[in-house]
Amino acid sequence: MKRILGLAAATLALLGGAAQAQTAPDLQARAWAASCAACHGTDGKSHSAIPAIAGQDKAVLLQKLLAYKQGTLPATVMHQHAKGYTDAELDRLAAHFARQPK
Repeated sequence: MKRILGLAAATLALLGGAAQAQTAPDLQARAWAASCAACHGTDGKSHSAIPAIAGQDKAVLLQKLLAYKQGTLPATVMHQHAKGYTDAELDRLAAHFARQPK
């Protein structure tokens, strides 16, 4: 009986940890996003002529980032920034900015 309770407790602990990991912020994406603040503002909330990206649709952000990376969307500097990330990293960046309030 003690063994069953121990296994049940271990299972619940693992499930609780997995759920917490899924809801935890992506700290690596947040660190990458810090470099975007110089142009797009803190957390993507631009107060200049450069577009705000906070709260934008993730799919749209990712599509644009990938287009910059591939050179199919003209840009002054974004094509250079996007080339420095893998597609998966760009997906994480898009998700980060999509989660930010406008």
